[in-house]
Amino acid sequence: MSDDFVDYVMELFGPFGTVTARRMFGGHGVYLDGLMFAIVSADTLYLKADDMSRTEFEQAGCEMFSYARQGKRAALSFFQAPGDAMESPELMLPWARSAYAAALRANAKKQAAAQARAAGKIAQVKTSTRAAGSDETLRKNPAKKKASRAAKPRVRGKRTR
Repeated sequence: MSDDFVDYVMELFGPFGTVTARRMFGGHGVYLDGLMFAIVSADTLYLKADDMSRTEFEQAGCEMFSYARQGKRAALSFFQAPGDAMESPELMLPWARSAYAAALRANAKKQAAAQARAAGKIAQVKTSTRAAGSDETLRKNPAKKKASRAAKPRVRGKRTR
């Protein structure tokens, strides 16, 4: 892949904002505000798509990004940028916005899933501690609390030197 093509892609995204490119897996990931919304591979630009934007790319005749993985073809939700959009930054801008919006939606789904997993783990811990006789149960029933501790003998009297 030529660095000249990556530089050209960066120029195309100029009006969109401060876009960066990072090397990854023989290509480049293109990022805005820490979110990858495009891939450059084999001198071809691919833009992020999802269920809401997929039809735009399909209607424009764009091909889906795929690669060889363990002898099979794997596809990602990135589509080749339309040919006319590759001609100028102004024509690329709506496609870049669409790709970034898809990346934002995908990131929101990931965060919601992570929060749900964390909430599930917390609920599971609370349930298991209650079943095992947690501190909350012991506080409600002081007799259990006293019975669960080993008795320590207390020595009372004068202090000795």
